[in-house]
Parts: sequence; structure tokens; C-alpha cells
Amino acid sequence: MALAAAGLVAAVWISLVLSESTATRRADAAGEPAPDFGQVPGFLSDAWYLPDEELLGFVEIPGGLFTMGSDPSVDTAAFDVERWSPEQARGMVDVPRFFVGRYEVTVAQYAAFVAATGHRVADAEALGAPPDHPVASVAWTDAVAYGAWLGSELTASPRTPAELRGLLDGGWRVGLPSEAEWEKAARGDDGRLYPWGDEPRRERANFLSRGTTPVGTFGCLECPYDLYDMAGNVWEWTRSPYQPYPYDPTDDREELEADALWVMRGGSFADPPHFVRAANRGGADPGARRPFIGFRVVISRF
Repeated sequence: MALAAAGLVAAVWISLVLSESTATRRADAAGEPAPDFGQVPGFLSDAWYLPDEELLGFVEIPGGLFTMGSDPSVDTAAFDVERWSPEQARGMVDVPRFFVGRYEVTVAQYAAFVAATGHRVADAEALGAPPDHPVASVAWTDAVAYGAWLGSELTASPRTPAELRGLLDGGWRVGLPSEAEWEKAARGDDGRLYPWGDEPRRERANFLSRGTTPVGTFGCLECPYDLYDMAGNVWEWTRSPYQPYPYDPTDDREELEADALWVMRGGSFADPPHFVRAANRGGADPGARRPFIGFRVVISRF
């Protein structure tokens, strides 16, 4: 795809995230109690509404090399910002073992964080969706704060599975995935275009629609790690600053004072198929809060 088209995509996203056109929908909900959702099927109300699974919804992603980026000769929808370098369309990245949330962080999970910490809810829409929908209208800074809180809770709680406790006691942290961690989790190591394969499939993801769906609505048996909503539903924040490839893991940081755009991945419910491809890259200001931006968390060394 031409450089001009890639530039247009970047310009559109920057315009969206910096725009204040939704300001009239915002409300300062600071000081208001977070909703109490009671029981949410499939989630543990006494464990921060994490999934009712052996590892509380965290899925191991093995370490090793994977193909990152896009080759326009293979993926005709590829944007220039996905190209590894002028000489090389894709690159190989060695990602150490990590654990990723099977689902996007839900409204109920984020509400538990707000209730426990009194974290300011700058956009009332963040807690307005049903409890099993992905939380949205949260800034990068909000997502980072949630990860730090959840890490502290998991470290201190007797409910934490022994395997996760061992990681946390060993210096691993809960937080946003790096751009490389996210892409490997989404597409595996075979270079597929979508999490399920090489063709867009409406029965595998929530895109070209009017709003979010409950996390896990769209099953994906073909996905490499049995994760849900790695395409569509909401864009997902990462801890990687938005910059040209080749990817450099030493530039991943979570400094709240950093002046940068931060990478988002996965596309949203409102997007066309080429935006929900596993290699597509979006970027947003860390303070942006929009109804199509959410996140998921990982446990890794960073």
C-alpha cells in the first residue's frame, strides 16, 4: 500500500484520539461508588472478577521466535507502518515466555479496581456497559494503573494460583503487553494475517458492528493460544511507544510522564476487516479515552 495511504491511516487515528468531539459525553465520576455487579457467570466475584479458570484466565505463551510485521506481497491490505524496513518486509523477534489474559479486561474487573482504590473515572461511560463487556473509554494511564493494582492484589492474596504467585515473587509483573508480546499472542509463529487464518471471518470476531459484545462471544478454535477478541471488540493498549519498525524491545517503557503516542492493537467493533488484522498498528495519546479503546494484561518480565 502506498505511503500516502499509511500516512492517512496514522493521521485519522491521531485525529480521533486527540479530538475533543466526545467531550460533551464525558462526566467526572470521581467520588462516585463503582457499581456492584454481584455474580457474573464465568467470573469470580471474590477474586476481582477474573475468569473462573485454573490460572484466573492467564494463558502461557511460550518463548521463541515469531514473524512480526507484514509483507505486502502476501498481505495486500498491509500498511507501510507494518513494514520491517525498506529492505525487509518482515522481521523475526525472539519473545521470552509470558502469560496473557484470555479475555480483554471487563467492566466488572475495572469496577473492582475502582472500588478498591478510588481511582478517578474520568469518563462515566467506562463503567456504563454490562459487566462482561470489555471496559472502554479508559486512557493508557488508567490501564497501567489497573495492571499495577492487580499485580499487588495477586501478590498478596491466598487466592492466587501457586504458578502465578511463583512468577510474581520472582520479579514478574502484571501490566500491558509489549507490541511484540501482543502480536505473537494474536498470530502465533506462522505469520497468519488474522488470529484464525488468512481471511476475514465475521463469525470469529466482532467488527463491522455497532458496539461491543461480551468478552469471549466469538470462539476461535483455529487461534494459536485459545485467546478471545484479539481481533475486534476494542482496540487494546500496549506498553510500547508508537515508532517505526524494526521493533526494539529496549524502547518499551511504562513511564507515565513519557511524551509519546502508545501502540494500540487489534482493531475495534466499528472497524473494517483490514483494521483487525493481527499486524495492524494504531497509535494514541496516553490520555485518550474513547468508546473503542480498551486493554488486556499480561504477566511478564518488564
